[in-house]
Amino acid sequence: MESVSAVFASGAFALFGTALLAWTGARVAHRAPVLHGVSPTASTALATLFGVVFLALGVWCFTLV
Repeated sequence: MESVSAVFASGAFALFGTALLAWTGARVAHRAPVLHGVSPTASTALATLFGVVFLALGVWCFTLV
């Protein structure tokens, strides 16, 4: 039963990380702000960092199954 929750968690983390990276990439490609009221460089860097972290967390959880 623990493997089912690990697969769900890894899928959720990986999906969120992938979506965040895709959204950030689309915003940067259209030269639109990633986050309003914040430096474009800082918001892009933080969004990319968190996208990579969540994607890596999803892959790590999947390796534990």
